[in-house]
Amino acid sequence: MSPSSDPAAAVLLRVDDVVVEYPRKGQPPMRALAGVSLEVAPGEIVGIVGESGCGKSTLARAVTGLAPAHSGSVSFRGARIGALGRRRRDPDLLPLQMVFQDPNASLNPRRTVGAQIREVVVARDRAHGVRHPRRSPEAAREAAEALRRVGLPDGAADKYPHEFSGGQRQRAAIARALASRPEMIVADEPVSALDASAQAAVANLLRDLSREEGIALAFISHDLAVVGALADRVVVMYLGRVVETGAVEEIWNAPRHPYTRALLAAVPVPDGRGARPEALAGEVPDPGSPPPGCRFHPRCPLAVDRCRTDEPVLLRAPGAAAESEVACWVAQASGPAPGGV
Repeated sequence: MSPSSDPAAAVLLRVDDVVVEYPRKGQPPMRALAGVSLEVAPGEIVGIVGESGCGKSTLARAVTGLAPAHSGSVSFRGARIGALGRRRRDPDLLPLQMVFQDPNASLNPRRTVGAQIREVVVARDRAHGVRHPRRSPEAAREAAEALRRVGLPDGAADKYPHEFSGGQRQRAAIARALASRPEMIVADEPVSALDASAQAAVANLLRDLSREEGIALAFISHDLAVVGALADRVVVMYLGRVVETGAVEEIWNAPRHPYTRALLAAVPVPDGRGARPEALAGEVPDPGSPPPGCRFHPRCPLAVDRCRTDEPVLLRAPGAAAESEVACWVAQASGPAPGGV
């Protein structure tokens, strides 16, 4: 459920018109995010999807303070999130955690996973005025419990990251995030580097943790099949902007934006017919020089004259649920496409 559909629902994370730019020598800055707004309610699973280069990972980094916003704002539990510097992260932000795409890069190869999780436990308790001795048995027990919760065997705390498989390393990274007792986890392509069986196991683990413990989850992926099985709500991004958002069932059964339809058409269907999924034509334009009007119009089979000159804004389309919005002049005039995926 979208938080905007229920006025009584609390908003845990709020992203308000965020712009993120990266300078480029001799060229216009690359605007990775061009005014993104969204909300996440406590316990909600939001899937953020789109092609490579659409701004998904930049959004994850902006939400957690790793990418400074050129303009706009991000707030968590009502407190504004600023860009991280060299100083220690604000303890009030410990309940907002991130799981990165590559656990090899996010885990320290020179320390056991248990030591890395204990460090999170100590930092969390220090923020609440609780001091642990250097080798706290309480922190060690909690680290072992966190690893057990993600399905790793006894003794995992004493191993180094290279001693695990890829899926196990990602589980260890999730365990480290859980040690902070998070209210929200931002998972940036957490399964894309894993094999198919490990992908399913890690995705199901994140879903179960969210459902059982009420942890909000922003699950970022280019794999719509995984997002469809996981999320409550979907945010579709293209070239730094949100082009459609709504409940999973509505977007899967009645996609409104032509880009969303193209993404869904590219999902393989295991129906035994052997039909190849449809490929989305064209390439993502340069974010530093986006096309005028609708950013998708050079690749859109439904584009009309207005699409080439006027940039659409997110609005509720005819016949859409209250929490569903689309940034498309054609869809706002005509409603959903017949049928879905």
